[in-house]
Amino acid sequence: MKKAKIYMHKKWAGTLIENEDGFHFKYEKDYLKDKKAEPISLTLPLTEKEYSSSILFPFFDGLIPEGWLLDIAEKNWKLNIRDRMSILLVTCKDCIGAVSVKPIETSENE
Repeated sequence: MKKAKIYMHKKWAGTLIENEDGFHFKYEKDYLKDKKAEPISLTLPLTEKEYSSSILFPFFDGLIPEGWLLDIAEKNWKLNIRDRMSILLVTCKDCIGAVSVKPIETSENE
């Protein structure tokens, strides 16, 4: 299982999880209570419900670098090009724009 905290303008907006059932994103309750809260993407509007998908949500996939930059990341961190969540966790800690992705360390038993 892989987990990440998703930040919007340096505020914890939600949590992204990859498990055996696919990908799941859920906004944090405190973030939803904030009157200034805005969705991280038009495709992921603010809601209390959890979003689920069998593939990495296109918004998050779009944050992953492409071309020569992805090649460098793949070689330096020995990433599997098909493991999109691992690439996201390694390369998107400080993205251009309002959204950033911070890995959550999980134990093997989770």
